[in-house]
Amino acid sequence: MDFQQSLITTVHDYSLGNLDAIDFNKELRQRPTALLIPCLMEEFKRPALSLIRDTLSTLTGLSSLVIALSADSIDDVNTAEAFFANMPFQVQVHWTNGPAVQDVLSSMASLGLDLTGPPGKGWAVWQGLGVACQQAEVIGLFDADIRTFGSGYPERMLRPLLNPSHGMAYVKAFYSRLSLETQALQGRATRLFVGPLLASLEQIFGALPYLCYLQTFRYPLAGEFAFTRDLAMNLRIPSDWGLEMGLLSEVYRHVAPSRITQVDLGLFDHKHKSLGNKPDEGLQRMASEIFCTVLRSLMEHEGCVISMDQLPTLEVLYRRVGEDRVRQFGLDSAINRLPYDRHGEELALHRFADLLRPSLSGLLASPIAHQLPSWSRLNSCNPSFAMDLATAGRVGRQSPSYTPSAIRLRRPNHSPARHEDQAKAATTAAA
Repeated sequence: MDFQQSLITTVHDYSLGNLDAIDFNKELRQRPTALLIPCLMEEFKRPALSLIRDTLSTLTGLSSLVIALSADSIDDVNTAEAFFANMPFQVQVHWTNGPAVQDVLSSMASLGLDLTGPPGKGWAVWQGLGVACQQAEVIGLFDADIRTFGSGYPERMLRPLLNPSHGMAYVKAFYSRLSLETQALQGRATRLFVGPLLASLEQIFGALPYLCYLQTFRYPLAGEFAFTRDLAMNLRIPSDWGLEMGLLSEVYRHVAPSRITQVDLGLFDHKHKSLGNKPDEGLQRMASEIFCTVLRSLMEHEGCVISMDQLPTLEVLYRRVGEDRVRQFGLDSAINRLPYDRHGEELALHRFADLLRPSLSGLLASPIAHQLPSWSRLNSCNPSFAMDLATAGRVGRQSPSYTPSAIRLRRPNHSPARHEDQAKAATTAAA
């Protein structure tokens, strides 16, 4: 814990416990606020989601809660609705992969937009934003597997946005990732991959503004963040494990650093992902997709790309920096009397290093990522699309064959007469 500031504002946790539920609910009532939780049905069998629900039940000033749910059947969705019954605010369980939602999403294919997947957190977040942004001015996002969820989480993360005089548009959480059972350090993807990677790239390219921006975040892979509706409506959403880093890239594109803050949520634990036995599994797959997201963002913001000739330098630097970080985390753990598996950390580091070469080859062969379009773009195509999607997320439970008949797609310049005029003009020009 410290009190230092840097490129973006940091809200520290001074461990004073200065929370005020009454004042917080008053602030919530002054600016319509929604929370979004992307969720799988399996989370309803774990205690974390019950803890989150019970904690949120005290937020009487909250406008709405959107549960972006992936479920196999209508019965599952009804179970989720019953789970969140009797909350003091509106709860919408949005069935992200329901048949009616699929129909609405597929209807946009005629405009050349593929919105039907791939299924995952990014896809669920994108749908949930479309639903939440219809009424809320502030939207906060939490994962469904947080085992340490407390009243301080929503209060500390949302308050910077509730008072417009603070001038903030985006809030990112950071925290101390410790296992509740063993007290060992968690967050290997951040500690052993993203941190050493960004430091290595800085040695190659220098202190580029975008690299300095990314390194300002204490926990760039945190899945907890909040933004104003204006910002949320204009973000393209990555659909792979690069979601968090991809969103930081989008925020960098749209918002000045002075309007970004990171908030310390204190101790934090959630479901842990295994390293995986193969490059396309677990944390290895996540690291590979994060690597491509970071390099792609460097292309977009700085016009820089790692070539295959520079790759050996990156590999050597990454291992060296990573090994130094392992030693540092070992000392940190020892002085705090935390268990630390140095050998396991070294093995994970080497697995991550082995991903750099094949990942870069794949990126150079196919540099364009699949991103879901911003909601502002979709509204320009079809102003009723977000409402149709929200309706489908509810209606689909009673009507599996729901058809989005209310959709009115805008197809500018698509009239037969205009096509004929264009053809004549092209013929004349060719002559």
